[in-house]
Amino acid sequence: MSFTSRALGRDRSFELVKQSFWQDEGLPFSDALTTRQLEEVFEAEEVSFGRDPCVSEQASIEDGGLVYTRGVTLWAMLSQALFTDVQRACRAAVQRVAVYYALSGIRISSTNTGAYCRARAKIPEGVVQRLAVGVGQRCEAAVPDKWRWHGFRTLVIDGTTCSMPDTQENQAEYPQPSSQGKGLGFPILRAVALTSLATGMILALVTGPCAGKATGETALFRTLFDQLKAGDLVLSDRYYGGWFMLALLQELGVEFVTRLHQFRIADFHQGKRLGQRDHVVAWAKPQKPAWLDQATYDRLPDQLEVREIEVQVPVPGFRTASLVVVTSLRDHRRFPREELALLYRRRWTVELELRDIKATMDLAVLRCTKPAWVRQELWTGLLAYNLIRQSMLQSALGGEVRPEQLSFAASLTNAGQYVVAGRDAARPYENRCRTPHCAANDQRLFASCRPPPGSNGAPRGQTPPQSHRPARRTPRGRSQSSPCGYQWKVVNAMTRC
Repeated sequence: MSFTSRALGRDRSFELVKQSFWQDEGLPFSDALTTRQLEEVFEAEEVSFGRDPCVSEQASIEDGGLVYTRGVTLWAMLSQALFTDVQRACRAAVQRVAVYYALSGIRISSTNTGAYCRARAKIPEGVVQRLAVGVGQRCEAAVPDKWRWHGFRTLVIDGTTCSMPDTQENQAEYPQPSSQGKGLGFPILRAVALTSLATGMILALVTGPCAGKATGETALFRTLFDQLKAGDLVLSDRYYGGWFMLALLQELGVEFVTRLHQFRIADFHQGKRLGQRDHVVAWAKPQKPAWLDQATYDRLPDQLEVREIEVQVPVPGFRTASLVVVTSLRDHRRFPREELALLYRRRWTVELELRDIKATMDLAVLRCTKPAWVRQELWTGLLAYNLIRQSMLQSALGGEVRPEQLSFAASLTNAGQYVVAGRDAARPYENRCRTPHCAANDQRLFASCRPPPGSNGAPRGQTPPQSHRPARRTPRGRSQSSPCGYQWKVVNAMTRC
């Protein structure tokens, strides 16, 4: 791809990323992603773009630069994460780049995807990973105290999976479940995410295969311990409520609120009584598991004091009528049982956030054919997710509402429209509206409020079953669809043309 006018400079191309995601100066959280931070990450990962071999020497000298600079390439990658179906394809991203340059007065002579794919391959997963985590952590540090539960940095942990194309490279690193026959399944990637209760952003995420030793959610979570700080509060479901996991968190100085593990039974006749169905009890240390080394096992205490609270769930339609919350917050005066019950109910927000990523952003099935590209695609989507969440924080702070009251789907839709328009790229850069008042006025249009669950008074209904294609029963390469498209017939793979 070449063009016949001067290309944008390096700093201007990074400004394109900022402007497309509402990173205006004067707004709160605007320092979460700056041009300097973008440059530092690219320099730290040693990413440099040379001249495109597809651009002729004459055009390169005349133009004085490349179409796909680092900023433009990153912007095109982020634009793919904001759309689904055909609009997520590389060809659609190239068309958006062409439209952006056209609005800037630069004529594009080719829309071939080869130059963009080569430029995208030069950006490693480490770049988008560091950018995504950096945006989340800087926004978390700037959160107002009124959004924090009792002043804690509350982190929610949960795991999920994504599938990807069935290629040899993907199968080698992320093998399909052993319950599926060869040629009948897809590679599966397991991810464990550490999200912020206040912002809804991804603060850390680790990936791994679904099969093999030390590939479970708890094993992956232990690799995220370096992201925790003394004084943090971890909120999780009962899968993470084992004795050794809670003891390791307590050793780090991290508080926890979780649900009683399914293999334990609460006996409220024992321990120190704090109230009705509320007591402090000591759990004896079990035998050493295979994954724990002897030195760590000996270092852990013989007993773990925890607080158990039985919570009734009177909400019609909820599957659970009662549950037992386990926490290290044993001061029943400072942390009443009612507040702990409401806090644990907010754990469900991480399920909604993962739904936003997998369903709303359509990242449940990744498209790339190599593991490194799969991880790059995932982290690009998470960077776009965090940038949209950052804009929602700005709207929430200006509108005196909480971030979870805003609709992520509406924010995603608006972000996609502004990325397509290149925001106000048709105007000269120096003449764009840069005042905080104008930026704040734009922000009011960015996100929409959504009613809280159950606020319409209607009972919780059953979700209608989704329409899925029938499960494959014949290995790939041994079946083909009939001309009408309704039936499958088995053929000899060796006789196929």
